Amino acid sequence: MTSLALGQRRPVLADVFGRPSSRARAFAVDAALVTAGAAFVAVLAQVSVPLWPVPITGQTLGVIVVGAALGARRGAAALTAYLLAGLAGLPVFAGLTGTIAAVAKPSFGFILGFVVAAFVAGWFAERAWDRRPLLAFVGFALASIVPFLIGVPYMAFILNGVLGMQQSPEQILAAGVTPFLLGGLVKAAIAAVAVPAAWALVRRVDRSR
Repeated sequence: MTSLALGQRRPVLADVFGRPSSRARAFAVDAALVTAGAAFVAVLAQVSVPLWPVPITGQTLGVIVVGAALGARRGAAALTAYLLAGLAGLPVFAGLTGTIAAVAKPSFGFILGFVVAAFVAGWFAERAWDRRPLLAFVGFALASIVPFLIGVPYMAFILNGVLGMQQSPEQILAAGVTPFLLGGLVKAAIAAVAVPAAWALVRRVDRSR
């Protein structure tokens, strides 16, 4: 367990191809990774799988995978870029939407939470939790909780403070948490299989060289 300690940073998937020697090239690589990460989340945000009690969208899965693959800082930067692109009007949010008016939607707090969730997933990946399915699932499940910690209070603020709907805490939880618990666990499990599998492929390629 010492190799999986919470202190020392380990390489993430984006680091396995090496780091450019010059600062300008390193910045360009990071910018490309951040842009690709934001685009990846934008694509998965349009994916919806029917499941009881509500459909599963690919958005949170994209957040976790991007955070784990890029690491904490680049993952958070990618989701910040995704957020800003949507607010600027690009159709990157779920349902091919994007507008500054999204800040007035009860669900916008979850998108804010994605930035922190990507950071958390990346932090666990930097401690090598993403290389074993069980540890990856624990880390990714914890990262999946983060959007709720920001999104639910934001939803309550919009519904009650702005729209004056006077929703009770139980009603807020029923609308913003309970329907998504199963989907969150499923997406954490998918990421916990996909990311360690990517690491296994990397190790196999290294051995074949």
